[in-house]
Amino acid sequence: MPKITSKPHALTDKPFHYCPGCTHGIAHRLVAEVLDELGMEDRTVGIASVGCSVFTYDYFSCDMVQAPHGRAPAVGTGVKRARPDNIVFTYQGDGDLAAIGTAETVHAAARGENITSIFINNTIYGMTGGQMAPTTLPGQITQTTPYGRDVSEAGYPLRVCEMLSTLDGVALAQRAALDSVKHVNEAKKAIRKAFEYQDEKLGYTIVELLSTCPTNWGLSTEDSLQWLRDKMIPYYPLGVYKDIKEVRR
Repeated sequence: MPKITSKPHALTDKPFHYCPGCTHGIAHRLVAEVLDELGMEDRTVGIASVGCSVFTYDYFSCDMVQAPHGRAPAVGTGVKRARPDNIVFTYQGDGDLAAIGTAETVHAAARGENITSIFINNTIYGMTGGQMAPTTLPGQITQTTPYGRDVSEAGYPLRVCEMLSTLDGVALAQRAALDSVKHVNEAKKAIRKAFEYQDEKLGYTIVELLSTCPTNWGLSTEDSLQWLRDKMIPYYPLGVYKDIKEVRR
């Protein structure tokens, strides 16, 4: 029987620790496939964040650095400035990137740091038990919003791609989803474009991936995917929010 698929070389053999139905594993594979296809693994440095993806350094075969909570863009900036020809990416959840790491994210983008952020948005703090995150939807029930997020008290969710797209240092800001084959293919193309733009030294790039968290949402895998489609995508529309090459045309 012919072999039609295999594990990307840029992934190690260590089994993922993620909960059943979590789409972190899909995101990892997409990053690894792009590194394989572009031949970038040997000169890539990944920055692991704090959160469910804290053990990212165990899963990628490229060099990895562990950053304190929220500081991945700052650590990535240091690595990139020291080794400008390396490909540098941060892998961060919404609590890490859009809460404690907001300042690092915004200012790295504003400076046009030539790094790529892979941003996992599942609208909740996953590792620490399911509290409200900056991306939690209005009315969404979490451990700290048992009656649903009340925007009159907690404010509105952050739309990260929309916000960063206003900054001159951003070369690419794109949102994709991991709920279907079509969307996964679009996500991979976005990640590939982000790494290619970084290699061309065009500026800061971010790919936001709408993801599931069945455990903290209290849903089955199938229902989680449908909830993402029904609730998340309408609030966080998929698409390209900034593409420096499109502007130049």
